[in-house]
Amino acid sequence: MVVARSYEQRFLWVGAEEFRRVFFAAMMLLATLGTVSWAFRLDVARGFVVLAVPLAALLTLGHRYYQRKLLHRARRRGEYLQTTLLVGHRNAVAALDEQLDREAFHGYRVIGCCLPGDQFSPEVDAFNGLPVLGRLDEVAAVVARYEVDTVAVLPCPELDGPALRRLGWDLEKTRAELLLAPAVTEIVGTRVRIRPVCGLPLMHMERPELTGARRLTKEIFDRSSALAALLFFLPVLLGLALSVKLSSRGPVFFRQERVGRDGRSFSMLKFRSMVTGADRMVGQLAEASDGNGVLFKKKDDPRVTRVGKVLRRYSLDELPQLINVLRGEMSLVGPRPPLPTEVERYGFDMHRRFLVKPGLTGLWQVSGRSDLSWDDSVRIDVRYVENWSLMFDFMILWKTVGAVLRGSGAY
Repeated sequence: MVVARSYEQRFLWVGAEEFRRVFFAAMMLLATLGTVSWAFRLDVARGFVVLAVPLAALLTLGHRYYQRKLLHRARRRGEYLQTTLLVGHRNAVAALDEQLDREAFHGYRVIGCCLPGDQFSPEVDAFNGLPVLGRLDEVAAVVARYEVDTVAVLPCPELDGPALRRLGWDLEKTRAELLLAPAVTEIVGTRVRIRPVCGLPLMHMERPELTGARRLTKEIFDRSSALAALLFFLPVLLGLALSVKLSSRGPVFFRQERVGRDGRSFSMLKFRSMVTGADRMVGQLAEASDGNGVLFKKKDDPRVTRVGKVLRRYSLDELPQLINVLRGEMSLVGPRPPLPTEVERYGFDMHRRFLVKPGLTGLWQVSGRSDLSWDDSVRIDVRYVENWSLMFDFMILWKTVGAVLRGSGAY
């Protein structure tokens, strides 16, 4: 575990890297045991190799996951937080402050910011509810004065290479940790590498994994899992279909045109949770929408039937989309399948989502669903496309279980 660097602070409590390093430590131990026992002809007990080491790895992973959940809950209560100073231009600082506040479980408590001289005014000591503690050339002094734990520097022309180097030297005299935000913020670490080029450390950004063997693996996994799920949930599906049929007049399934991969349209299936003709009533309810400006949503939608409320609360109305997955029109995990009317209002960034299939679940479902703003929806969909991997899909599927049981943002 020490050799795998699984105890280092930067790998703990957030992200999958902590679990990867524990798993790597277990694999490295098994490989070492096998090599040493073969080289020296040692008779190592098979129970130790087959049972004890794998069990120790599983218990360690479970214990760390439990510790992480406890810490995240404590941080949401305001405990175990690192005081954080944001450095950069106003708009960038405000955006990062909102992001850190939204994901409080990361443990950063923003106490203020430092702005460029032309944006700093002694008469105005705060903006966007965030205290302005100094100028860019006063960061080290502010850190010492307020005993700051973390300094997050956002890209700005005033803080070029020499200025950042001097800031790093100044912060060495304090306990503060220096974090540098890259200009491209939606790319995860697995796609970013620091490479020496002509004596300079340059950031190399790998291409997103949109083709190749892993994409084929995802396709096989999606269709085989959808087939297995349909067979397993067949009694449940029949029961739900009967409930929908008996609860109100109309068909069991609701078919709606959605836009999929490469902009191709397909007919998405759902259990009908509204009265017949509900899609033609959107215009009458548009002014009372609880959506985010582009997506129409209403919390107390009068079109939803009594059975439909239960179906929507636990996302049971979406189970027929397993048929769409089996037909290759959707994936188990992906961006939310949009309506053609929504696509007409998309900006350039949102067309990036059509590089992959829409999903039965996705980052949008485990991040709040209908409670998300439009900007958050764009950011989440683009983040998924840019950072897709099989491990990312498995993580989302795992989190979907909790999101469905909580029912947050489901209406």
